[in-house]
Amino acid sequence: MHDVVIAGGGPVGLFLASELVLSGCSVLVLERDPELTSPLKAFPLGLRGLNAGSAETFYRRGLLEAMAQASGVNPQKVGADPEAVEAPDPRELSHFAGMTLDAADIDTAALPSRLPSPAMEGFMTSLEAVGSVLSERATVLGAEIIRNAPVTAVAQDTESVLVTAGCQEYQGRWLVGCDGGRSAVRQLAGFEFVGTEPLFTGYVAKVTFADPEQLPLGFNLTPNGMYLRTPLEGYLGMMDFDGGTFDRSQPLTREHLQTVLRRISGTDVTLSEVHLASSFTDRAMQTTTYREGRVLLAGDAAHIHSPLGGQGLNLGIGDAVNLGWKLASTVRGSAPEGLLDTYTTERHPVGAAVLDWSRAQVATMKPGPNAPALRQLVHDLMSTTNGTTHVYRKTSGLFNRYDLGSEHPLIGRTAPDFRFEDGTRLGELLRQGQGVVLDFSTDRALQVAAKGWEGRIHYAAGPARDDLGLGAALIRPDGVVAWASEPAPDRDAFEQAAAQWFGAPQS
Repeated sequence: MHDVVIAGGGPVGLFLASELVLSGCSVLVLERDPELTSPLKAFPLGLRGLNAGSAETFYRRGLLEAMAQASGVNPQKVGADPEAVEAPDPRELSHFAGMTLDAADIDTAALPSRLPSPAMEGFMTSLEAVGSVLSERATVLGAEIIRNAPVTAVAQDTESVLVTAGCQEYQGRWLVGCDGGRSAVRQLAGFEFVGTEPLFTGYVAKVTFADPEQLPLGFNLTPNGMYLRTPLEGYLGMMDFDGGTFDRSQPLTREHLQTVLRRISGTDVTLSEVHLASSFTDRAMQTTTYREGRVLLAGDAAHIHSPLGGQGLNLGIGDAVNLGWKLASTVRGSAPEGLLDTYTTERHPVGAAVLDWSRAQVATMKPGPNAPALRQLVHDLMSTTNGTTHVYRKTSGLFNRYDLGSEHPLIGRTAPDFRFEDGTRLGELLRQGQGVVLDFSTDRALQVAAKGWEGRIHYAAGPARDDLGLGAALIRPDGVVAWASEPAPDRDAFEQAAAQWFGAPQS
């Protein structure tokens, strides 16, 4: 019997598998697709955006350089100068409802405490690139991956979960469904899935244009919908506000795609050939909880929404890094009471906010007689300094805050990349998936106390290049600040926080 069975070998499932194996769990991944790669996962249809928060997560597990290289990106373009004293201004910014904004308008003074990091920016990638890097990592660490194994049945009791995939049965102490928007695990385990129905059918396709000069590059909002052309040769995206009725209901023929494109664009553009195409909708749904007994959900299995703004992959990676260490601690028997339930209480509001962000964009793009006036108003508001800063905070993935019951501005947020005078960075200390206590005091006030959690919390001490006024901080394995002291560390407060998140100390 495995400690954890994961249904779904996409980026979320593979990242979660790595997190669990890193913490000493035995993991089996069941993936329905027979192969790791497919045309739908490669450029251009597999194009995805990694935001700064995801880049930071990969950096903290030693994966940033490999991820950038697999994506065809120079790693130096996503990081700050290693010797920088102050964090650089953001260079990239997501769009809102197809309206591009200028990163130069972001008010960096209004952003929470920032320090330079090797990962300061997001970048474009593909599902194929992310999957290849994470598959190799999970395999090297020791996860077992079985392909061509779609889950068809789930049965759980108080001790384990029995999973049927094909003609085989597999048993695990826990099951995590990372099997996408049409999750079999979600349905078989009886999760309630609620939300809003679609307004549009979306299309992405790789095509050959007979007359591409008729279609300008970029997002093009029209009285009938939206179409997108990018510098990637032959890439076409469209949104047709048909109530989502066409999605997967009929074959995606050249004739149909050309008809939709002509109607939306108001041109007589001709598609000479359609090489590959896929459809989707803006259906926005979320499970009411991310756990039912010994079954949990992560990624699209727990929440689906339109791809506007490129938040889906990033939301799933955030789920996996939050869940991994909590489930591993539960498996090992060291978790404090209720730790696993904080996965839902922390991540469900984040997912709900992304769904609302997606809905707001769809509402802004929906055609109608009042649509141009609404879009102009939203554009004007978003283009202000406050509006642009708001978009960056909502989409960068760096400024989510979990309610951990403290008013301290850092607690509940992803930690800045503190750097000791000897050059050691917080991100490097997080690579083994343990918590980290940073002790900036001169008397090493927490050194003895931290020994009670040896193997679960790594103790690091010394002066920092910029300690942001802190005397010490406790960082969870997912990079979130769990406790902070300013300026002098309070040993009792540290021990209380450590026990809250990492269980009882060693006797």
